[in-house]
Amino acid sequence: MSETATMNRQTDAPDMKLFWGCFIALIATSFGFIARVLTADEWGAEFALSQTQVGEILGAGLWPFAISIILFSLVIDRVGYRAAMIFGLLCHTLSTVIILLANNYTMMYLGTFILALGSGTVEAYINPVVATMFSKDKTKWLNILHAGWPGGLALGGIIAIMMGADVYWKVKIALILIPTVVYAVMLWNKAFPTNERVAAGVSYLDMLKEVGAIGALIASTMVFMEIGRVFSLPLIVTILLIAAATGVYAYYTRSAGRPLFILFLLIMLPLATTELGVDSWITSLMSGSMKEIGIAAGWVLVYTSLIMMVLRFFAGPIVHKLSPLGLLAVCSGIAAVGLIALSNATAALAILGAATLYGIGKTFFWPTTLGIVAEQFPRGGAMTLNTVAGVGMLAVGIVGNPFLGNIQDKNLDHYLAENHAEIHDSYVKLEKQSIFGNYLALDQAALENAPEKDKQVIEEARTVAQKSALSTVAFLPILMMICYVALIIYFRSKGGYKPVELHEDPLGETAPTEM
Repeated sequence: MSETATMNRQTDAPDMKLFWGCFIALIATSFGFIARVLTADEWGAEFALSQTQVGEILGAGLWPFAISIILFSLVIDRVGYRAAMIFGLLCHTLSTVIILLANNYTMMYLGTFILALGSGTVEAYINPVVATMFSKDKTKWLNILHAGWPGGLALGGIIAIMMGADVYWKVKIALILIPTVVYAVMLWNKAFPTNERVAAGVSYLDMLKEVGAIGALIASTMVFMEIGRVFSLPLIVTILLIAAATGVYAYYTRSAGRPLFILFLLIMLPLATTELGVDSWITSLMSGSMKEIGIAAGWVLVYTSLIMMVLRFFAGPIVHKLSPLGLLAVCSGIAAVGLIALSNATAALAILGAATLYGIGKTFFWPTTLGIVAEQFPRGGAMTLNTVAGVGMLAVGIVGNPFLGNIQDKNLDHYLAENHAEIHDSYVKLEKQSIFGNYLALDQAALENAPEKDKQVIEEARTVAQKSALSTVAFLPILMMICYVALIIYFRSKGGYKPVELHEDPLGETAPTEM
């Protein structure tokens, strides 16, 4: 069978085995995420890393995602979804092997980087495949597809936590291979659909015009900033690379990009940090509070993931009731309240209640945004859909994760300097650099041989720094809520939110129409 043999239109019966194979592939990506998050304290201590360095590695598990998802979006309709699936499979396998062999920061960073490339490739094909399979109900089915992400977090987290602290962290990393093998078997011989943009006859150039030069500038700036940091490139070289990439895109497309699409790109920065940035750190951020009540901190992430998984399966009726933008506005407010509550919660019931609010709040952010983009910019095909996801991952990987880590390092520095100057001078003395400037980090090697009373003071200071990080990030969903309310007002001025459908006119030219 050819890759385009199966349904090109919603009227054909969707291949549900293909859908569930895509679902399991997304579970594999979340297994990689949860395995690193739950073991971050262990490999961070084993490699004597600062919190900012741990944040950089956690970020490397996210921002390279954008490289593969955006690059494959440029060519995926030509090379085919199968090629993307195979490349993602190879990355998932190779990266896991490298992490299992890692013995320092560099190897851990490399393995995590390749894992993120594989995860980006997975989303590069599963998002447009599902949007095409269910072209009349994109938001609902993209939410169901992305239930695979929290589902994998919950399942992988439960398995890893139940293994206990005595099981070496690399054994938990090896869990990634389980869903990887499953989706390889499910998707290997499947025939993939033709993207609705291609089926409707929208040209490749018209697809690129939807993103435009401004969209290219946003994505290339973040990509080359991080590449410049990793490879210590001079600032002028980074600027030239950004200018060259944006210039070529602008020259070819002669388009600045759709203004509404650019706005959704910008909103992805706080959105991704609120969801994935906090998820990356939640185990460490809640470790102090959870230790006080005798429960493993990883259960907070597992619990919120279970909430997300269940709610995403029921996204259809909720979206119908509130509209996609109404749902995002409500969820932003709930997420902000949840984060503030988490930063102040100490008792078990208070933590449970705060985690419930945060879990509900973040549930629909990512897939509903993808659904809106798929519904409003169908001419952009895989490019608009995946550029939004790519920019989100770039934001949290380059800025969000290091930002949360840097907040902790600086708050720990300031708290100890003000309240325990002698301990501060003995243990907070490593000068480090990040995109947020120079900072002093905790000397992990010195802490190993510290007296118990000093360790206790530092542990208390860490808890204060962690809670402060959660309350600081709460301003992001508040900013998002303001944007969504403004968008609701905008769409109402145009007659209300309506999905855009591509159709082919009698002359063979395509044009969008509102449903």
